[in-house]
Amino acid sequence: MSPVEKRSVTIRGHRTSYSLEKPFYDDLVAIAATRELTLAALVAEVDETRPRDTNLSSALRLHVLEWAKRGESI
Repeated sequence: MSPVEKRSVTIRGHRTSYSLEKPFYDDLVAIAATRELTLAALVAEVDETRPRDTNLSSALRLHVLEWAKRGESI
């Protein structure tokens, strides 16, 4: 299994971090490219729409999973 890597991003003017395994990170980067978004913009979008009781890392993993379940190509 891929180790979890911590990454930092600035969204809406503040720094935050999230931790993802490399396969999730790679898919997130690919989703952003497919949607013609920066990675920071995609992370901000997920952050904005996640339930407040869900941490950002989990919300990002779920976003990748939902993208795959819809059959979207990466």
